[in-house]
Amino acid sequence: MAWDVAGLGNALMDALVVVEDADRLLDELGLIRGTMHPVDHAEWQAVYDRVQDRGVTLESGGSCANTIATVGRLGARAVYCGQVGDDELGRVYAARMQEACGGHALRVASGLATGKCLSIVSASDAERTMVTDLGASVLLPELGGFADTLGAARIAHFTGYTMLGGPMLDVAMSGLRAAKAGGTLVSIDVADPFVVNEIRDRLWHVIDSFADVVFLNAEEARALTDQIPEHAAERIASEANVRTVVVKLGARGSIVVQDGKRYEIGVHPVKAVDTTGAGDAYAGGFLYGMLHGWDPASAGNLASAVAAATVGQLGAVVKDATTLQDLVARLRPA
Repeated sequence: MAWDVAGLGNALMDALVVVEDADRLLDELGLIRGTMHPVDHAEWQAVYDRVQDRGVTLESGGSCANTIATVGRLGARAVYCGQVGDDELGRVYAARMQEACGGHALRVASGLATGKCLSIVSASDAERTMVTDLGASVLLPELGGFADTLGAARIAHFTGYTMLGGPMLDVAMSGLRAAKAGGTLVSIDVADPFVVNEIRDRLWHVIDSFADVVFLNAEEARALTDQIPEHAAERIASEANVRTVVVKLGARGSIVVQDGKRYEIGVHPVKAVDTTGAGDAYAGGFLYGMLHGWDPASAGNLASAVAAATVGQLGAVVKDATTLQDLVARLRPA
C-alpha cells in the first residue's frame, strides 16, 4: 500500500484524568504543577493507583503517534511505527491506532512494559502535570521493513524526541535516510523545548540535512534560533533551506513561512478542557492540507481548527469523524 503519511516515534500510552482538587493532589504526590516528571514503571504505577478511581481515560499517545492518528482520522492513509510492551496497555495502544488509521506497524517487545504518560489535568484551567515512564518506547532496536514504508510514503513524519539518544537515535537517523533516499517529503516536529536545549546542534544538522517541513512552538523556536518566534521561521527557512516552517504561537495563532512568503494564521477560540496534543493535532491538520494541495494559509487554518477541537475535549486526538469532516468541508479552499 502507498501511504500518504508514515510516522516513526516513541509509542506512549496516554492516561488522562481531570481532577477538581488538582493542587492538593499534586502536593500530596510531591509533583510540580505543569511539569513532566520522568519515573520508572513502579513509580508510575504508584501514582496511577492514586487516581485510577477518578475516571482515567486511556488513549494512544506520543507526539508522532498523535499527529499520525489525526491524519488518519481526517481520512488520509497513515501508518505509525513504534514499540510497545507485551502487556495490556500495549494491546490497548495497538487497538487505538487501528481505530485511527485502519492498521499500524507497531513492534511488540517481550519482557518490557509499554511506555506511558499519566496526565493529571486541572479542572480549573486545563493545566497538565505529567508522570512519564518511557518503558519499551525508546528501545526499538531496528527499523526493519518500515524503512521501505518511509521511503515510499508521500510524507515521513518524525519528532525531536526520537533524536535525544539511545537506540531510537540510530533508528530515527536510519528512517530519515530511508525517507530522503526514496524522495519522500520529510516533516520534523521539534516537539519540546527540552529537546532543543539538550541537542540543539544535532537538531540543526538534522533539519539542514533532511527537513522539508518543520514544526515548532514559540519557546522551541526561540531556543533553536536565539530570536523572537516571529523572526525564527525566516531564519530556519533560509539557513537550513527548509521549504515550509511553521511556528505555533498558542493563543496568538501561528506563522507559516513557505517559499519565502509569510502567512499569519489566526486561532479558532474554544473553551479549554485539555491541552494535551494540541501542537500534534495542528501538525496533523497541516499535513492533511499539504497532501491535498491546499495553500499554506488554508492548511494552517485547518490545522488551527483541528487543534482547537482537540483542546476542547479530553485527549490528544479528535475522534468525532463528523467534526473533522465538517472542518475539512468548511475550510477547504475554493
